[in-house]
Amino acid sequence: MIPKLDEYKERWQISSDPAIKPGLDAMKEALALVGNPQNSIPVIHLAGTNGKGSTVTFIEHIARSHGLKTATFMSPCIEDVHDQIQLNEMPITTNEMDAIFEIMSEAGLSGRLTDFELLTVAAYLAFSRFKPDIAIIECGMGGRYDSTNVMIPIVSVVPSISLEHTRFLGDTLAKIAYHKSGIIKKERPIITGELPPEAMTVFIDEAKKQNASLYVYDKDFSIEVTEDDERYYKPNYEISHLKRIMPGAHQRSNMALAITAFIKFAEEQGIEINVEKIKKGVHEAHLAGRFEKITQNLYLDGAHNPASAKTLIETIKEEFPGQKIHFVMGILKDKDVEGVLRLLEEVGNSFTFVDVDNERAMPANMIYDLSHSENKSVSKDNIIQIMEKKLDMSGIIIMTGSLYLLAQWRNTLLIRFK
Repeated sequence: MIPKLDEYKERWQISSDPAIKPGLDAMKEALALVGNPQNSIPVIHLAGTNGKGSTVTFIEHIARSHGLKTATFMSPCIEDVHDQIQLNEMPITTNEMDAIFEIMSEAGLSGRLTDFELLTVAAYLAFSRFKPDIAIIECGMGGRYDSTNVMIPIVSVVPSISLEHTRFLGDTLAKIAYHKSGIIKKERPIITGELPPEAMTVFIDEAKKQNASLYVYDKDFSIEVTEDDERYYKPNYEISHLKRIMPGAHQRSNMALAITAFIKFAEEQGIEINVEKIKKGVHEAHLAGRFEKITQNLYLDGAHNPASAKTLIETIKEEFPGQKIHFVMGILKDKDVEGVLRLLEEVGNSFTFVDVDNERAMPANMIYDLSHSENKSVSKDNIIQIMEKKLDMSGIIIMTGSLYLLAQWRNTLLIRFK
């Protein structure tokens, strides 16, 4: 379910299927009907398990600091469908979305696509009309057969790989890497984080097959950390005094990936690179729903799989050593719920489980039954009522488990507690 997408579908009499149907044939046919807008856009394309959103944000802010027009396509939404398609950091407007849906309606796209495919076509049309200097596009799921994988990017980026969406992508890292590596294109650079050996082997083979240059974090570029500084290193580049506001050690590699991707993109596009502007972009980068501070002791983080939960607990240990941690959690039933719980239970002193307004959600009472915490409860109160009670307690409150939960409540929390 993509909030507010149905409003446009109903207004313009376009039907689409909410199911997930990996494959590119329907997308290619639909894009041909609207003039193949994807072919006129300079793109950095991202796939991977975790870190995509943060890396997109770093790239976007670095590009904006260089005075470039930017466009981004990310998923899932934080509030509604408009923030998945952004132009110069601003969600697409209702008027522009209506104009795009009118084009898709007149082109006869009704009944041809899934919801996400329809939204992807809308993004490509929006970008083609906006004419950005750089478009940063995130895969929805996988890569090889993901609906976004219908263009030739300037650069491709994969921050991380771990087990996810095993029903669609396979139950081994090698199988998942096969899908993610599908965004590598002939003679176009591919930049990755430190991938598990099983996955990296697949990427090395695919890069060779496509004659694509492969750049790997901590091998071809890196971040050196001192007591009061983070420095970026790459042959012919050294950038010191990088000051990011996105917390957590894991953001170092995302920052490094973004810097490398922008440098490669700029070199290919003939854009002059300014080190001070890279620093400015890094410092200004922030991302809703990724360890996002709402008040002094309330944070939002969309940790929805074991890899992102592990990152969250590492950040908690780094930022709040010795403090009590209270989780407010809702999650989708097709996730590794027990794997996420076991990790969060390492640092969580208490848990409040809540329902998520999504057809794929696991009921709060079922999450309760799976939890091993000795201090746990289910609440049918709305999130504001829960938070008002929790904020009177000592410690840190973190709402987590699903970006859909954050989308449902983030704006209300900001209005109430900022």
